[in-house]
Amino acid sequence: MHVGVVSDTHAPRFWKGLPDRVAEELRGVDLVLHAGDVCVPSVLDELAALAPVHVVQGNNDGADVAAWGAPETLELELAGVRVAMIHDAGAKQGRVRRMRRRFPDADVVVFGHSHIPWDETSEDPDDGLRILNPGSPTDKRRQPHGTLGHLVLADGRVESWTLVEVS
Repeated sequence: MHVGVVSDTHAPRFWKGLPDRVAEELRGVDLVLHAGDVCVPSVLDELAALAPVHVVQGNNDGADVAAWGAPETLELELAGVRVAMIHDAGAKQGRVRRMRRRFPDADVVVFGHSHIPWDETSEDPDDGLRILNPGSPTDKRRQPHGTLGHLVLADGRVESWTLVEVS
């Protein structure tokens, strides 16, 4: 299963419409995960034209994004991988342990909020929790590029995670 992962699109301030480069990278994915700060539900409609979308609420999302189908957290199984989503995973110090406590059954936690791409795996070899942040495709803040992620899952494991520069 090929999953496109985005976060922090911040429309309409930074997302005036589906950017060509984002559409190009997400075309053909099986599913899109959006880790919050959508800001307007039309972003989700644009993404849903490419693939089914699962989304969580960000701190800048209102009732209209929640009504589209965005809970505060989400847990789902994709290709045998238990994936959890949350917008704000907190400070980087202790983040993996905190996410393990929050999502005890997860194999992967996708989060956003910081706009900083992140890929970290638990140091405990018996745990193996992996936490991923795709950054933002449109509001790069202090990052050199806008980014999104490609997550490939199969047979209950992560085959690959690739961060893609889109601006």
